[in-house]
Amino acid sequence: MMEHPNFLNINNLKVTIFQAYLFWENIDKNLQNLALRLSTGVKEKTDLIVLPEMFNTGFSMNAEALAEEMNGKTMQWMAGIAEKYECVVAGSLIIKENNNYYNRLIWMLPDGKSSHYDKRHLFGLGDEDKNYSPGTEKVIVELKGWKIRLAICYDLRFPVWLRNQQEEYDILLLIASWPDKRSAHWKALIPARAIENQSYVIAANRIGHDGKEVYYSGHSMCIDPMGKTVYYKPEDEDLYTFSIGYEELAKTRQNFPFLKDADHFKII
Repeated sequence: MMEHPNFLNINNLKVTIFQAYLFWENIDKNLQNLALRLSTGVKEKTDLIVLPEMFNTGFSMNAEALAEEMNGKTMQWMAGIAEKYECVVAGSLIIKENNNYYNRLIWMLPDGKSSHYDKRHLFGLGDEDKNYSPGTEKVIVELKGWKIRLAICYDLRFPVWLRNQQEEYDILLLIASWPDKRSAHWKALIPARAIENQSYVIAANRIGHDGKEVYYSGHSMCIDPMGKTVYYKPEDEDLYTFSIGYEELAKTRQNFPFLKDADHFKII
């Protein structure tokens, strides 16, 4: 087993998933509603608030009309929420940069600094590849000693991209707008990613209908490295905080050292 350099200092991580209803292409209404729900729903200290994919617009291909820049109102809103709750806030929005549009996952810190991941696998069935530019870099961030790999929705279907090589991450964080009609795939692939990568998978989806009458039924979840369910919520809007422990992860990797036997490769 590859020892984590700060194993003895790694505390439990408290995570809040917000399985939210989103208003179609209405940034102001979404930000107002999300802030209101957070103000009444976050009842304990948390380390991380996770919002769905394109949480301020819904999964829209109307990139030109809805895109913001990195100093835009949604980024400022995220910074304000992170500061208010003294935690990291994660979620994706449409960003315009260098005349390109990105489905960008923002990792916002309480001090207003941020990291980001641009969605690599664009959903061709929904024309996302025609309206957005793909990201090229995998992104791993750190929180309280935990190494966290960032991913968005359709990335879930591509295990090579998400492969945990040499225990480079402890949590796969996936935000999504995953339709109900393919929820069986969602429910099968998330435990598979957790088991094969010997990591926690935290997956936040949305609920409700979008402007194209696509229905989203949630099924947000957290699955541990052994494939067991830590948190799971179908259908209804939910704002829930749970805790995960590093000791359980370390024991799994020590008792079942499968990752050391994995293939080594590079993605070109």
